Amino acid sequence: MATITTISESVGANRIVPTIAIPYPVGNPKLSKGDEHTLRKAIVKKALDALTTEITEPTQFE
Repeated sequence: MATITTISESVGANRIVPTIAIPYPVGNPKLSKGDEHTLRKAIVKKALDALTTEITEPTQFE
């Protein structure tokens, strides 16, 4: 999970999941509590899916 995906690419990360913003990588304080929970759950699920996906080259999971 990375806020600045270009840095992750430059250091050779093999699985990259983009996040929201530097101070709030997996959240958005402007959302309601329920909406933020839904957002966080979706980002973490995407990261878990990335870990279980077979890849052959560095991959960014949108």
